[in-house]
Amino acid sequence: MTTNYPSAGGYSNEPKKDNRGTIIIILVFALIASWGYFIYSNNKSSNLISEKDAQYTLLDSTKNVIQLEYDSAMSRLTEMTQTNASLDSLVKTRDTELESLKGKFRNLVNKQNASSKDLAEAKSLVVELNGRINQYIQEIERLQAENQQLTTDKANLTTEKKMLEQDLSTTQQGKKDAEDKVDVGSTLHASRFSISPINEKNSGKEKTTARAKKVDKLRISFLVDENRISVSGKKILYIIAKDPSGKVISESELGSGNFDTRQDGSLGFTNRVEIDYEQGKEKSISFDLKQTEKYVAGNYTIVVFQNGFKIGEGVALLK
Repeated sequence: MTTNYPSAGGYSNEPKKDNRGTIIIILVFALIASWGYFIYSNNKSSNLISEKDAQYTLLDSTKNVIQLEYDSAMSRLTEMTQTNASLDSLVKTRDTELESLKGKFRNLVNKQNASSKDLAEAKSLVVELNGRINQYIQEIERLQAENQQLTTDKANLTTEKKMLEQDLSTTQQGKKDAEDKVDVGSTLHASRFSISPINEKNSGKEKTTARAKKVDKLRISFLVDENRISVSGKKILYIIAKDPSGKVISESELGSGNFDTRQDGSLGFTNRVEIDYEQGKEKSISFDLKQTEKYVAGNYTIVVFQNGFKIGEGVALLK
């Protein structure tokens, strides 16, 4: 029986284990894991970039839509102001408001990296702009309606004014007609004329004579008849005395002159007599008429005017 003993150095003669395979496997798995992480990370970055691109595309699209809405609103405003002078005038008075609104919009949409918040604010400005335009239109429509009503009211007032003027004219004409009737009706009337040729003696004694060469003056008497329309007061009588040739006797001492009549224009008068008339009563008038020239044979005519009308006439025959 053979017995085995350990060697003198104390070392075993068994072969050593080889770990390289394990290490290689570990390294392979680590490499695969790192590639997997790289591929995952790369895919995640690609997805993120795609999402960002999609967001930018959406923002750009939204920005374009908002810009189109703004341009449409401004085109609408321009078109309406060109065809409506009143709206154009109103918009010009609100120019500061519109410029402020448009400036805010431009600042938002022209940002290099406009955010969705910026675009939302820009969109709200477009909505506000359209609201302002609608307000302007409503205001103009209201003003136009008021103006139309004012035009209608003015037309009605003009019609009423014409009717009132016609009524007034009719009333005034009626009043004038009535006044004319009263005026004519208030004109006095003279009657019972008496024209006496008088010869004055040196003693002062007077004698009636029909012989022309002895006549020194004419004593004219008549009656102013009662008139219930003519009011009491001073009345002016114009006396026209005509010699046999028809010439109006004119004497400076008598205050001869001219006066206006209603029907015959301006006439010369011989004497002007002022009387105190009492309404509704008769009044006797008497005065003497002397002339510078000698009296001649023929008819001497005495015509009395009052209120522009002839109111009586008398004739004296001298032989």
